[in-house]
Amino acid sequence: MRLSLLAPLDRWLAPAPAPERVAWLRTAIFAHRGLHGPGLPENSLSAAEAAITRGFGIECDVQRASDGQAVVFHDWELDRLTAEHGSVGARSAAQLGAITLSGSTDTIPTLRHWLDVVDGRVPLLIEVKSRRDRHYAALCLAVRRVLEGYRAPHAVMSFDPRVSRWFAVNSPQTVRGLVVTEENDKALPGRLRRHLALWHARPDFLAYDIRDLPGRFPAAQRRRGLPLVTWTISSAEYLARAREHADAPTVEGAGVP
Repeated sequence: MRLSLLAPLDRWLAPAPAPERVAWLRTAIFAHRGLHGPGLPENSLSAAEAAITRGFGIECDVQRASDGQAVVFHDWELDRLTAEHGSVGARSAAQLGAITLSGSTDTIPTLRHWLDVVDGRVPLLIEVKSRRDRHYAALCLAVRRVLEGYRAPHAVMSFDPRVSRWFAVNSPQTVRGLVVTEENDKALPGRLRRHLALWHARPDFLAYDIRDLPGRFPAAQRRRGLPLVTWTISSAEYLARAREHADAPTVEGAGVP
């Protein structure tokens, strides 16, 4: 495939969203997994409240409990963030809700509880966790059911282009994003893979690794109307880079302005 063909294919296969659909993304600062720190674990309701107090939007992670409910938790295993061990997906939402997050009195919330607490006070980015050995569509459906009727600014996103595509087909009113990191895949095959992922995902925005900015691919998508969220802004240097090359930073630690 000639590289000169990629730009028109991008416009055809992954058209840019209507500007008013994604305008809120261009004005936000998102707290990565909530505004977490000592006594405020990541993806906890306390970290969410801390972000709301600062007027930040919130980025959070969701995965599927054994009973099919969407729960807010990043790791596939419980070990790093709790005193428990084993897979998150092996326990029900009620069982997970009884587990205390280390260093706090918070427990693992369901996405429904999370939305009830945030209650539209700040915008939300919901990263849908996906693995090849998990049923991504079942989690997408669980997330969609919880989001029904939630009118405040929010979006779903994932590294897995199938997730964005699922929402494009089954919940087109939901703003959807593709999360991208280039890592060591910057040569021609990697560039082609990123375009293929874009075409399959049909996203409304990109959430891009700050280490890969500036870059030709994200800049081209931003120019044609896809907002560029960037992660994870953990230093003043990264924050300055994000402000120059992206629309919305996702911040934590020393990157919090």
